[in-house]
Amino acid sequence: MLDEKGFDLWADGYDRSVQLSEESDEYPFSGYKNVLNAVYRAVHAQKQTSVLDLGFGTGALTAKLYAEGYAVTGVDFSERMCTLAQKKMPGARLIRADLTQGLPKKICGERFGTIISTYAMHHLTDPQKETLWRELLALLLPGGSLVIGDVAFETEAEQEACRTRHEEMWDDDEIYIIAEHFKPAFTGLRFQRVSHCAGVLTINNDCERN
Repeated sequence: MLDEKGFDLWADGYDRSVQLSEESDEYPFSGYKNVLNAVYRAVHAQKQTSVLDLGFGTGALTAKLYAEGYAVTGVDFSERMCTLAQKKMPGARLIRADLTQGLPKKICGERFGTIISTYAMHHLTDPQKETLWRELLALLLPGGSLVIGDVAFETEAEQEACRTRHEEMWDDDEIYIIAEHFKPAFTGLRFQRVSHCAGVLTINNDCERN
């Protein structure tokens, strides 16, 4: 798993690395553009104008929303990623913070129409994910949604099949979303499979939380 320094060094070549992985239909970025498109469409479906993006990276997705007039707040733990994204979104509010340490205090108590995250949640353990998601749901405006795209699977069996297929490349330090693990805690959680190693998870703030 890359640490903050590793992400800073990788930042300038990140988009190209993703493209090569996606074009070859390889883990971990097979389906990457389709994941971003699915999250993009989910934001538009909300008809809200404020977006919180957790782990925005170089701003590949968020910059499009910003250009369309969305009020963008972003959180990422790489200083270099923040610098690259800020150039694309000079008026966006970008915060450098590590989500494994919880939400930054600067955004606690604020409200957003949609909260999104792409390819960032795999850095958190399952308990950390559940805690963070509950905190995020409390930040949503009425009718808002939390939309997460990542290396993700519906079941453990699907993850194991992917692990076997890409055994030499598999990163055991990353903790991928398995939707069936979270459905008991978030009634109404929806999972959309995008590729053999990617999916989009959606939780509305009106979903029952057990």
